[in-house]
Order: sequence, then structure tokens, then C-alpha cells
Amino acid sequence: MQRSLGRIGKNWGLYLLLLPAVVLLICFTYKPMYGVIIAFKDYSPALGISDSPWAGFKYFEKYFHSYQFSNTIKNTLVISLYSFVTFPIPIMFALLVNQMRVNRFKRVFQTVTYMPHFISTVVIVGLMLILLSPGNGLIGNIYRLFGAEAPNLMGSGALFSSVYVWSDVWQHTGWDSIIYLAALSAVDPSLYEAATVDGASRWQKIRFIDIPMLMPTAITLLILRVGGLLGVGFEKVYLMQNNLNITGSEVISTYVYKIGLLSAQYSFSSAINLFNTVINFILLILVNWIARRNSEHSLW
Repeated sequence: MQRSLGRIGKNWGLYLLLLPAVVLLICFTYKPMYGVIIAFKDYSPALGISDSPWAGFKYFEKYFHSYQFSNTIKNTLVISLYSFVTFPIPIMFALLVNQMRVNRFKRVFQTVTYMPHFISTVVIVGLMLILLSPGNGLIGNIYRLFGAEAPNLMGSGALFSSVYVWSDVWQHTGWDSIIYLAALSAVDPSLYEAATVDGASRWQKIRFIDIPMLMPTAITLLILRVGGLLGVGFEKVYLMQNNLNITGSEVISTYVYKIGLLSAQYSFSSAINLFNTVINFILLILVNWIARRNSEHSLW
């Protein structure tokens, strides 16, 4: 105990710098967790959280028996699992950039591919609506050149997940590759020199030097992604959503928003969101356990 206090006293400046982040974390992350109990109550704003009557698992059962349960779970899983297909793309992109030898071209290429990440989601969806419009959009004009009728990509529930995922790939691949490029920059140049002396080709250097160096980072990011399997982002899905594609675009986050804020069913929406969070937490623990048993890398 005295040793710990002495270490804190010795590094008080660092702990002082850490204090604002800790305060913000407590105020905006841990303190609001008290409100989770409204998922187990018949919450009334007039009565408040503590005085509202208990409802047990009433709202969880309501969600499990609702017609939207299977639809929201299915759509969320489809989009999440589809996104896993694109997980290796930033890795391949980082390997490609790492092989570029002309520094000027490399810098320009990286800048161009990073730029979409900084475009707001509202603007991205607006561009998608313009470009994918079957009437006056780029896709519509291309189809008309060949005398064909353009499909309504933004109005198809079956194609919603493809449009969502591949637009995300275009927007974030360059930015997501940064962490892999940082890992590659830590590779000892003597390894490449030794491989060259041994007659290794460029592909062999990638296979036996670059990819093993990326595996710890890739496993960590994969575990974190699995931990958010049912956490499909709300903003982009909601902006892309319309009456034509609602069968394929209604995910848990948009349903919680509509039930909680638009319909004022606070306890019901809290129960759905808590269910979502618990499932993600269980998946995170499970995948981390599998990674720890089958490799040397895990979160803890």
C-alpha cells in the first residue's frame, strides 16, 4: 500500500493529466449505467427511476415475442457478418501500400484514400442517393446508355446490406489501414535484408515477415469487432432507410430509437438495448477466450 502511494506521489503530474479523462469516463459512462434498471421497471418520467414500479422481465419477453424480434436480429446479423467479409481488405491495402517504393506517389495515394473517412455520414449518404438514383444518378445514366432499366439500389431491402457494407469499405479502408501500416513500420529492416540474401521473393517476404507481424494487431481488432457484432451503427442505417427497403434495413439500433424516442416506450427500448449489450459482451468474452486458447494473442 505504501509502495503504491509512493509511486503515485512520485508521478503525481501524470495522474493529474489523467484525472480529466477519468472524471469524464465516470460521468458519461459509469454514472449513466444506473439508468439501465428502467429496463426492469414500468418507467414513468413523472415518478422517476427509483419510484417507478418494478416490471421484472416483462419488456424482454415483449421483445422476444414481438414481430420485429426476428427481423431486427436477422438484419443486424446479416450486416455485421457481411462486414466481417471485408475485414481483411485494410490488411491487404496496408501490405500494398507498404510495397510502394516511390515515396511521392505513396504519400499522394495514402492521402486520397484517407480523405473519404473525413466526409460526414450525412454527406456520404447524400452522395449515395445521387449516384445510385435509377432516374438521374450515375448508375441510371450508365444503364440507359445500354438501353437497360437501372435497379433501385437504395430502395431494395435485399441489396441494403451490400450497399451499406461496400460504401463503408470505400469510406474507411484507407483510414483503417493506418494501424496495420504502423505495425509494418516496426519491422526490423535487417529481416528484409536477410530474406533478400537468402533469395526470397517479394511475395515470400510478405508471407513470412509482414503477415506474421500483422497477426497480433489483426487478432486484437477482430476480437473487438466480434464484441460489437450486434452493434451496427445507427446513423448511417437510419439515413439510408426508407419505406421501400425497411424489410432489410430495420436493425436493433434504429428500432430502439423509434421505440424509445419516437414512441416514448422508454422501458421497452432500454430492455432491447440491454439485451443487445449483454449479447455483445458475451461474444467478446467468448472470442477472447478462443483467441487465448489457440494463439498467443488476446485482449487479456
